[in-house]
Amino acid sequence: MTMSMLRRRSEFFGLLDTVCSPKTDTMKTDVLRRASAPNPGMGAGTGLSHETQQLTPSEEYLQTLLQMKITSSDQFDNLEKHTQSGIEFVERYTKFVKERSEIEINYAKQIKNLSKKYQPKKNSKEEEENKYTSCRAFLSTLNELNDYAGQHEVIAENLTSQIITELLRYLTELKAERKSHFHDGRKAQQHIECSWKQLESSKRRFERDCKEADRAQQYFERMDADINVTKADVEKARQQAQMRHQMAADSKSEYSNFLTKFNQEQNEHYYTLIPNIFQKLQEMEERRIERVGVSMKTYAEVDREVLPIVGKCLDGMTKAAESIEPKTDSKQVVESYKSGFEPPGDVEFEDYGPGQSMKRTVSETSLSNSRGEAKERPSGGKSKGKLWPFIKNKNKGSGPEDFSHLPPEQRRKKLQAKIDDLNKDIQKEMDQKDALTKMKGVYEKNPQMGDPASVDPRLVEMAMNIEKLQSEVQKFEGWLAEVEGRLPSKSDPPRRQSGLYETQNSNSSTVANNCAQDRESPDGSYTEEQSSETQVKVAIANTPEFDDEFDDGDEETLPTIGTCKAIYQFEGHNEGTISVTEGELLYVIEEDKGDGWTRVRRNEEEEGYVPTSYVEVLLETNAKDS
Repeated sequence: MTMSMLRRRSEFFGLLDTVCSPKTDTMKTDVLRRASAPNPGMGAGTGLSHETQQLTPSEEYLQTLLQMKITSSDQFDNLEKHTQSGIEFVERYTKFVKERSEIEINYAKQIKNLSKKYQPKKNSKEEEENKYTSCRAFLSTLNELNDYAGQHEVIAENLTSQIITELLRYLTELKAERKSHFHDGRKAQQHIECSWKQLESSKRRFERDCKEADRAQQYFERMDADINVTKADVEKARQQAQMRHQMAADSKSEYSNFLTKFNQEQNEHYYTLIPNIFQKLQEMEERRIERVGVSMKTYAEVDREVLPIVGKCLDGMTKAAESIEPKTDSKQVVESYKSGFEPPGDVEFEDYGPGQSMKRTVSETSLSNSRGEAKERPSGGKSKGKLWPFIKNKNKGSGPEDFSHLPPEQRRKKLQAKIDDLNKDIQKEMDQKDALTKMKGVYEKNPQMGDPASVDPRLVEMAMNIEKLQSEVQKFEGWLAEVEGRLPSKSDPPRRQSGLYETQNSNSSTVANNCAQDRESPDGSYTEEQSSETQVKVAIANTPEFDDEFDDGDEETLPTIGTCKAIYQFEGHNEGTISVTEGELLYVIEEDKGDGWTRVRRNEEEEGYVPTSYVEVLLETNAKDS
């Protein structure tokens, strides 16, 4: 019987070694089922309940151990699954916010591209139409839309910085904390299981020693009662029994110590360690849930923060729409296309009698003036040909410099705008010239700061630019005076340098005879809009200064009097000048006559003036002597 029990104990130890392995799940279920379910052979027919079933010692120990694991380890498994699910939820929410941020960025980008696409291009028809209130309102709407898109970029940035980045960092901390807690729980579980194994081992050893002591005592008593046994054998049996009793007493003491230690550790395990770990896991889970709630609140606040600015953008769009004024736009159209023409006069009645041929009387204001009828008019008469609003103007494009292809009112506006632009350019050049003059004065007072002579070429160039611009202003003012009907007469004070208008007035009759046939429009109507310009040009052609200065066809090629080398680069933009590059060799054909300019030639067909300070002149000996 003793050997049989020992064999069952050894089988139990083998079973105990595999109790924590994955293969024991089925065994656990079977043991628990056997412990709780009624025995099929002892059912209602026998009148015995399952409470009367007896478990083997190994099954009793396994049942106790499984109860311990169910109490703690299985709860750790459930908590591990739950907390892992919570981490996955945070990761899923973070991914959701990240995708929302990407949508906001793409939406803002598309809105900005849309706004940019419909912005008016420079020097285009759309830019010219900005004078209308509806076009300006649309431009304001596009600008507000661009700001509106910027707010969606702000949303994306705030979602990334306030939610996504924070949650990613928190997830890293959460995973580390969760891992630490479960590590502590498994460590505590392993420790209590190890203590339980030590207790059971000491208990089995105590049980074995007690039985051995009983057998030794019985053996001693048999030997002592047997008269055939020697006294030495009896003494030996007595000593063996005492030794076994002492071993049983030691095992008892060891078992008692292990039992006390296990009870203390078990109490600490179930009442201190495990509750603390569970409490930490609970607090960790609560912080996770709270953090998700804060992130969801921030998600709403990010949108709410931009609502005031978005509202201002929408208010700006509404204000732009309310600023549209149809009457103002229609007046702008009238002002833009107002021609200044007078309505046509009545057509005279032309009688047709016997033997008489019909002769058309050309009306100066007729809509049907033809090219032929215009040529039949007497040269002495001076008509006022017009381009009527219902006759298609075929003269499209940029037109002549004096804008004579436009109706009087439009021509006046264009000329006035051109004069204003030229005056701005003159003022700009004069401001730059004043600045350089002051700089030159500073250099003269403080030579160490710079060479005053280095500023002279630029001052000369600016002076020429100003003179050219002023000449352009005078030319356009003359054309403007024609349109406004206030051409200067002899009694008027001189407004310009040249005496072209005096020559024009003195030769007015000749010019009128030469310009009797006015220019005609392509559709057959004729106009006299450039007659004054023709008079000016004829007057210029009749002046002796014009013959002396511009009749180059009769001039002979000037001889070369020396050479020069360009020491600076000069861009000859003005008429009569020539561009040179630094280090270029040129031929000198006319010396500086005190005006700061030297006339040079590059080849037989290319010559002009350059600033004398820009070149180093080497005159020939004969030229110097002369």
